[in-house]
Amino acid sequence: MECISVFDMLKIGVGPSSSHTLGPWRAAERWIYELKEANLFDSIQNVTIDLYGSLSLTGKGHATDLAVMLGLSGADPERIPTDTIDIIIASINNTEKLVLNNERVIPFDIKKDIVFNRAFLPFHANGMKFTAFAENQIHTSTFYSIGGGFVVKEERTVDAENKELKKEFPFPIDKASELLAFCNNENKSISEIVLENERSLRSDEDIDFELKRIWDTMLECMFVGCHTEGNLPGGLNVRRRAFDTHQRLNIEVPYNTPQEWLESIRHSEVKFRQILKWVSCFALAVNEVNASLGRVVTAPTNGSAGVIPAVLMYYMVIENHDANFDDIKTFLLVASEIGSIFKKGATISAAMGGCQAEIGVSSAMAAAGLCQLSGGTPEQVMIAAEIAMEHHLGLTCDPIGGLVQIPCIERNSMGAIKAINAAELALDTDPKNVKVPLDKVVDTMWETAKDMNTKYKETSEGGLAVRVSLADC
Repeated sequence: MECISVFDMLKIGVGPSSSHTLGPWRAAERWIYELKEANLFDSIQNVTIDLYGSLSLTGKGHATDLAVMLGLSGADPERIPTDTIDIIIASINNTEKLVLNNERVIPFDIKKDIVFNRAFLPFHANGMKFTAFAENQIHTSTFYSIGGGFVVKEERTVDAENKELKKEFPFPIDKASELLAFCNNENKSISEIVLENERSLRSDEDIDFELKRIWDTMLECMFVGCHTEGNLPGGLNVRRRAFDTHQRLNIEVPYNTPQEWLESIRHSEVKFRQILKWVSCFALAVNEVNASLGRVVTAPTNGSAGVIPAVLMYYMVIENHDANFDDIKTFLLVASEIGSIFKKGATISAAMGGCQAEIGVSSAMAAAGLCQLSGGTPEQVMIAAEIAMEHHLGLTCDPIGGLVQIPCIERNSMGAIKAINAAELALDTDPKNVKVPLDKVVDTMWETAKDMNTKYKETSEGGLAVRVSLADC
């Protein structure tokens, strides 16, 4: 089993999908590194990319082809100005040339050199093969995007890497029961246990710096989404709803920056209906930015990126006006650990488990983080995560047109509301009365994922994806 860092579960990247965009982007980067290690980079004449399974079936709608080209071009998804993406892609399209790693110009025909194969590779639903043609040599490498921006080559290599990393963790955790045992034995909260593990990898200064960067990206994303009007790209003509909702919520205190915006919301009306609207507004905003190739935080995936920031923002602007970075840090540490337990015991890939693996996991992560911030014990934090996932079990992934717009954006607002409700239920629960432990729900989610028909796993071959056509939109 893996030991996963907070910064593996929470990654800054470009939308619309962690498994279909960020993963292939990172795979392209890794492949270039392989070529350089093999001393082949300088002799490459041309390259081809084969996309398989889910990466092929919904690859166009999830911008997989664009992500591969951006990765091959040497662009960094964490830092590339998102307004330059269209310029880079248009240049490749118009000139039929690609600047490999921003170093070497090679011929590249998008229509011929990126091949969409409907067949599934046996190891994982999201497979891709890179092929380089050099002087008298052909180099191929196959990668799998397994969800949340994680990329692997083969299970044997991954296990070896994870066992090495596990030795560095003072509290190696595979299951929720192990995490709870550490909390009880060490008399520490979940966030304190997770922080000790992170300290085995980096300094406190680095941890705080990266967590601040993650929160700043989340806040900026919500701010941009709430202040951007119009329709989303992709052909479905989906209107951005966060802007309209935000306008109707009537903020009276003026602001100019995302932080000032946060403070101004704290002075807004807090009736139940307004709270529901604010939480939904935050979640919708993030995933509308995601759907338009904007910068988001994979949490644990891009398709579910709105749940965690929406719930954390809810805590900061509704529940606790004195909330500060310490609260943000606690929330993110707890949420990431719950996400890693689901990744290790089940999956966070919709192509493997349907949307329960994305929205369900993100809702469980958010519920856990909110529960600890609200005074919950480690046992109650586990209960919150369990309740949130229990009521997402069986949720399918059926994106219309292969786009992360319908039903994905709305599902983030529903996941956020469920997370808040789950945390409240957990806080009122005596752990002695709990019948379903978190580990049992993780196991159940994985069994449900394996039993789920493939057409409901991010293929756009079932559910809403076939009942609602592009013509209907």
